[in-house]
Parts: sequence; C-alpha cells; structure tokens
Amino acid sequence: MSDKPIPAPDHTAAHPARPSLAYLNDPFLESPDARPLRILSEYLEPLSHLRRQRIRDTVVFFGSARIHEDSPLGKYYTEARTLASMVTTWAKTFRERTYRFVVCSGGGPGIMEAANRGASDAKGKNIGLNIGLPFEQFPNPYITRELSFEFHYFFMRKFWFAYMAKALVVFPGGFGTMDEMFEILTLAQTQKIKKKMTIILYGSEFWKEVINFDALIKYGTIAADDMKLFHFADTPEAALEILQRTLTEELEGPHAAGPVDEEVPAIAPSVIPVVDGSKT
Repeated sequence: MSDKPIPAPDHTAAHPARPSLAYLNDPFLESPDARPLRILSEYLEPLSHLRRQRIRDTVVFFGSARIHEDSPLGKYYTEARTLASMVTTWAKTFRERTYRFVVCSGGGPGIMEAANRGASDAKGKNIGLNIGLPFEQFPNPYITRELSFEFHYFFMRKFWFAYMAKALVVFPGGFGTMDEMFEILTLAQTQKIKKKMTIILYGSEFWKEVINFDALIKYGTIAADDMKLFHFADTPEAALEILQRTLTEELEGPHAAGPVDEEVPAIAPSVIPVVDGSKT
C-alpha cells in the first residue's frame, strides 16, 4: 500500500453550473410541452390586471379593422367613437368601488380604435384585447395602459370577450367580426353562459344585406325566436337607449349584480346540464 497522503478535497473548485429553473427556461417555455402553461398565462395575467383595476364587467365593441374616418364606411368609425363616449359617461354613474360597463375592444385599428378613443374622450378606463396577426393588428394608442393585453391564442381572447361582457355592439365588419359575433350569438342561443347579454347589430342596412336572416328562418336553420337574441340600431342614441334599458333591467332584476365588494372581474359561470335535465 502506498504511503502517499490522500489530498484534501478542494472546496474552492468551481461547481458544475446549475440547470435553469423551469419557469426561467425560455426554450422550454416556448416548446410544445409548455403550451398548457402559455394558455394558462393568458387567463391569469389579464385576470391579475383586471382585479387590480377593479373592472367588474364590460360592453364589448366589435367591428372591422379596415374602417377609418376617411374610408367609405367612415361614418361607422365616428358613430362608434360617439357611442363609446356616451356609454363611458353613463357607466360612470354606477361606479362605487368597481368599474361597470367598461368599453372593451379587440385593441386594434378601425372600429376597435374608435371604441377605445371614444372611451378615452370621456376620460374613462377602457380595455384592448389585442392579438398578434401578420397584418392590421397593432394596439391602438387610446387603450388604458394598464388594460392593454396581447394574446397569442384566439380562444383565450374570446374567453375574455364573452365571459365579462354584459353587452355587445357589433359594427360592420368582415370574417373576424362575424366570427366573434356568431360565437356570442351561439352562446346566447344555447344559453351556455348563465347571464343575459344585450347584443346590438349596429347598421341595420349593412347587416340585413350581408346576412339573410329571413332565409335562415325559412330553411329552418334558426328559429324565428332567435331574432329576439339581438337588436338593430342605426344611431348612437338608439344604441345607448337599448343599452341603458336592458342593462338597467339587468341591474334591477333577478340577475342583479351582487355587492360591489365581491370578487372582480365578474366572470360569468357556464350553465352545466345535469343528469335529470335541469341546469346549474
């Protein structure tokens, strides 16, 4: 056996580098395996901001990103801006410790910009739910800074549109506007959300030309009573009257809001059918 002494351990030697913490590992967070985390973050991050800003519920404006003040349909930009300002001024009368009927848009240009701009004109908080697209969709400058959100997943953006809205005003638009409108109409038709929602199609001439509602009824693909799911309006004053009447009825009726200090935002629960056919 060798008499050579065993060297003492060198405690000054560098340790191997620690692996990254999972929640700081960007390659992992951007991988397919982390998709559920990214989806969840598009629920939790807006929820956190909405709570801090005490936003209880919204009035959502949909409409084309391509309609500007000087475009052929420019009057709708002006009228969306006017209506959003009127809604914001009226909504301030309900403010206690939460903000009611806050104007919310898709965050981009066109009618979305008009809605945020009108709310800003009235010096009110307003929300923009923007989504990254290859063209058109960049946040407009009128959104309240703390309430400007950027989404990757369309379905998470739609969640925030639908489940906080007490009302929806749909201005003329194309595929995206119609997709969002029919999504809400389907939820209302199937009573999937446990709340009433006022839906206004703004610009009756446009909507009755591009969608043949009578043909849908004629061929039995919708019921005649489904036309009661929404209203038509052609002026900001007419739209505001519908909103004031129906939302005031909601506040005073059996679905009235709870105490102002209850949890915000007031995310609508879904209706869940049970075995015996009743709903909860």
